[in-house]
Amino acid sequence: MTKRRWLIVGGVAVAGAALWFAGPFAYMLWMVYWHGPPALERLPVSKPVAILRYGPAPQQVEELRLPEGAGPFPVAVVIHGGCWDASIGGTARGIAGLADALTQRGIASLNIEYRQLGQPGGGWPGTFRDTGAAIDTLRPLARRYPLDLSRVIVVGHSAGALLATWSAVRPRLAPTSDIHAPTPVSPAAVVAIDGPSSLAEFIGKDQEICDKPVIVPLMGGTPAQVPQRYRDASAQDHLPLGVPQAIAVGAFADLMAPYIARVRRAGDPLAVYRTERPSHFRIINPTEPEGAGTVSLIVRTAAATKR
Repeated sequence: MTKRRWLIVGGVAVAGAALWFAGPFAYMLWMVYWHGPPALERLPVSKPVAILRYGPAPQQVEELRLPEGAGPFPVAVVIHGGCWDASIGGTARGIAGLADALTQRGIASLNIEYRQLGQPGGGWPGTFRDTGAAIDTLRPLARRYPLDLSRVIVVGHSAGALLATWSAVRPRLAPTSDIHAPTPVSPAAVVAIDGPSSLAEFIGKDQEICDKPVIVPLMGGTPAQVPQRYRDASAQDHLPLGVPQAIAVGAFADLMAPYIARVRRAGDPLAVYRTERPSHFRIINPTEPEGAGTVSLIVRTAAATKR
């Protein structure tokens, strides 16, 4: 055997031994690289027609993409996850592939960034105010671009799922609420992708999923200390929302089951999509079967809003 072949064989043997001893940890790294946030951020996406600022902070930025044609188009506001914490690494870039895929199916998309814990102004009430302010930019945008504001669908993944369902609560908030807006844009439907729609029940589970507590820091206190904040921020406390809901279930089926049951009892129109294999990131990757199913769910939801 030549020296070169010996080197190749030796390299393969070393790599195999490393994977053997690393075991589950190596598999986890492999899965994260090929199916997690790095894979999502590598997806090619089309250039937005506009990159817009809705506030002075670096994170108060959004990307608008439009389908081909004259419109007016239904529009999906797309909200990324990341445990509401900047140190976790969730960004709008990681969900841009999903937003871009929607434009290929005839839906305009507004992919938003917002302040999170660890950034000036993040947490309560800034994270919620940012989300609401970004959604409300649709009104002036519709004067410049062919957007149908009667067909706004708010879509959120993971932590963004809470913000998506919360968007339907905004018109009901009292003027005394820290996150009240006088004339919010009301969604025609909301889509929650593998994430919670309530906060108090998530306390404790956030430590497991996010590797640290995030709910109490996000809200600035416990449910006993600031109960009205938790009520104002959680869709579950306002059912029925009065709009159709679509829920995509991947890795967090147990976390989402109680909310799904409550929505059904409350009577909101509900569509549920479940992936065949548990997945938290493939479910928003349009190049994976799980993500393609999510895109189809959103397209069907948008179609149902047509008047």
